[in-house]
Amino acid sequence: MKNIDLITIKTNKPAPSFRWRQFKKNKPAYISCFILVILLFIALFSPIIANQEPLYVSYKGHTFFPAFSWQKSYQITDAKTGVIERLQLDITDWKRLPCDHILFALIPYSPGKKDYDNTNYKSPFEQQDFMDVNHTIVAMPIHFRHWMGTNKTGEDVLAGIIHGTQISMTVGIFAMLIASVIGLFLGCIAGYFGDAGLSSTRGMFWMLIIGLFFGSYYSFQMRFYDLEDALATSLTSFCIQALVSIGIFAFILFIFYRLGKLMDKIPFLNRSVSIPADSVINKVIEVLSSLPNIILIITIAAITKRSLWNVAIIIGLTSWTMIARQIRSEILRIRELEYIAAARTMGFSSFRILFFHALPNALGPAMVYIAFGIAGAIIIESSLSFLNIGVPLDTVSWGRLLNEGREQFSAWWLVIFPGFFIFLTVTTFNLIGEGIQDAMNSKHRS
Repeated sequence: MKNIDLITIKTNKPAPSFRWRQFKKNKPAYISCFILVILLFIALFSPIIANQEPLYVSYKGHTFFPAFSWQKSYQITDAKTGVIERLQLDITDWKRLPCDHILFALIPYSPGKKDYDNTNYKSPFEQQDFMDVNHTIVAMPIHFRHWMGTNKTGEDVLAGIIHGTQISMTVGIFAMLIASVIGLFLGCIAGYFGDAGLSSTRGMFWMLIIGLFFGSYYSFQMRFYDLEDALATSLTSFCIQALVSIGIFAFILFIFYRLGKLMDKIPFLNRSVSIPADSVINKVIEVLSSLPNIILIITIAAITKRSLWNVAIIIGLTSWTMIARQIRSEILRIRELEYIAAARTMGFSSFRILFFHALPNALGPAMVYIAFGIAGAIIIESSLSFLNIGVPLDTVSWGRLLNEGREQFSAWWLVIFPGFFIFLTVTTFNLIGEGIQDAMNSKHRS
């Protein structure tokens, strides 16, 4: 038994150092990792990098941190006159407020906020105007300059690109997280159990099928508008409502499971039947693969409520097929190896063998498709926003900036800069995917 344990543990351990050395030899992929870190940093700290509200303010003896505050306004009492002054964060003109000390963000503009002195497509190299404290139009100070120009309504393009990085990264990573969970689970079930590995009694099988129908109906279909409203409100509200739906689903499924136990007492329903998991999952993959993915996503996005999370969920639910296929083929190979047979001999359950022994060794090739999938999700989100059916209209994204460039062909900066960031991000993920694929190549491992 100890020898079998040792074999199992050793076989489960990959050779990460050797693969990492091979990955580092691929210079484009290795450099892309640093670019990805920079993009993630911009996405994570975009509210601090680009914000019209200052990071630090000292005004009439009071100290504030508007960019980090949850308050909507500040109430100040003048110590000398006793006059109460209210500063509302979103409408206060901080650039012209006579402060004692003030520290602005690196880009002192927020996405979607208008600079009325620089409307009608101000070029990055054009003279830009600024109204000083005396309400006189002067040349734009260097710190307040729009480095990538403005759009028709005077919104800063660079602030939109920085916050668009957060939108694209969120959609890409969250969508592929959904696709990965679905693809890994279904691919593992199809590859390990095949058409004869899963079996159940007739009563239990039909009760679970009926339970899945009623559970999905009462937990998700009947609560569709609750989930949609929660999704439009915040991610936290959606997670709470999703947990409620999952709880209802699990409760209904448990009831039908107990009914299945009772049905097993009937002789006809007590006979064992095989569940063709592999055939069913493959048919679902074939159906989804036969449909044009982008047309399917556009159709669903056009009839659903505009939301960042809606876009991510739609992309995730339609992008899991390649991951499932890859995992299925890997599990088909791994389930015949000696350490899997040793685990069966030790009496481990099928699901323990599958998810704790087989799946970790099958994840490597799937990571390639996940990296490519994030790049594809970013392109799809930009395409949907370009067509005005993606994220809400008040959300600034790369696709929306490109769409604004169609209205004025001379405003080249509305096309060049967002297009470059889309190209850079997609190319980064593609090069990382190719680097992982190269590191996982059997020639290098040998």
